[in-house]
Amino acid sequence: MDLKDILAISGHPGLFKFISQGRSAIIVENLESKKRISAFASEKISSLEDISVFKDDKDVSLVDIFKAIYDKENGGPAIDHKSRPEDMKEYFAGIIPDYDRDRVYVSDMKKIFLWYNLLLKLGMVTFEEEKEAEKEEDEKDKAEAKEVETKKKTPPKAGKSVKKN
Repeated sequence: MDLKDILAISGHPGLFKFISQGRSAIIVENLESKKRISAFASEKISSLEDISVFKDDKDVSLVDIFKAIYDKENGGPAIDHKSRPEDMKEYFAGIIPDYDRDRVYVSDMKKIFLWYNLLLKLGMVTFEEEKEAEKEEDEKDKAEAKEVETKKKTPPKAGKSVKKN
């Protein structure tokens, strides 16, 4: 799942896809409405790839959280972001048991559940295909490495030598 070009912009509801760089702003497209807008430097723009959640020992990336939700729900939707705070905390603890309860707020959980469900609805949550693509890429890399190794071991063919003056 590639979240690099998926953006959250403060003051604007929903998620956006990066389209282009303008002179003083970036051009983004709302994932749901497909409406394009300019996002200026004065607005807080965050790539979902760069967002992480506090844990007791270290941070966990948003991709890992989405993966945990995906696994828990067998590819289905997460809890509704309008659920009771107690239910959201319990659900979040089921996904990440050691999240930092002092620094992760219910509002953060709401955003995570809302974003996950939106991306799932739009068909952008794809963990199964990535595993297969990674396996294929690993197999290619191994085959190439084996081919290079074979070439190194094979002695050069005997042939005519050319004398240089």
